[in-house]
Amino acid sequence: MRSILIILFFMLIVVSAKSQKWQPGYFIDVKGNKSTGLIHTDPHGKGPIKNEGFIEYKEDKKAKTIELSTSDLRCFVAGQDSFVVAHAPGNETWGKNEFDFVRIAVAGPLNIYAANGGGSKGSGIHVSPGFGLSTGGGYGTSYGGGLGISFGGGGKRSKTSYYFGSNTADMVHLNDDNFIDVMSEVMADEPEVVERIRAGQYNLGNMEKLITYFKKKKESH
Repeated sequence: MRSILIILFFMLIVVSAKSQKWQPGYFIDVKGNKSTGLIHTDPHGKGPIKNEGFIEYKEDKKAKTIELSTSDLRCFVAGQDSFVVAHAPGNETWGKNEFDFVRIAVAGPLNIYAANGGGSKGSGIHVSPGFGLSTGGGYGTSYGGGLGISFGGGGKRSKTSYYFGSNTADMVHLNDDNFIDVMSEVMADEPEVVERIRAGQYNLGNMEKLITYFKKKKESH
């Protein structure tokens, strides 16, 4: 009986993992056209363009799968998560990709971006993308920013790094030294959250918990 329960448990995990592979969403291409369908944020193998992250898209379950690189897109939404195209800031590198997708963890006049595995130093020249999250309307106003999706096909990354900026072109690394000041500004609309930040209850180590708490406080209103 116990063996059967264990087998059923692992079957449930496999089914759950497969169901999370494709998520409902949409993308906006470089010309501003919006396409709705199913999106796979973490495809395997090499992408269509070298040194660029990519996603997979199809109109519905039976449709043909299409690979889309960062050069093809401005942004995309998968489930409750929103992503924009970005280049690693300054002299940082992101795995094998010069351009990749970053999750909009918190949207506002000053945004918080999350990149899996970002932050390694390199000697590359900083190239700012020609688009990003607008600070005054546009795409930015429609983003929700959820949690828990890995992304960026082609170059696997493990550690999550966080950045702040009005758009992806001026992203700055969030670190222990600027954490309190930056997050207090980003979450200024919720004084109780700011109080906990300044009291040291949150830091980079439990960043996702802070984001979840902040969004729950906003939703409670």
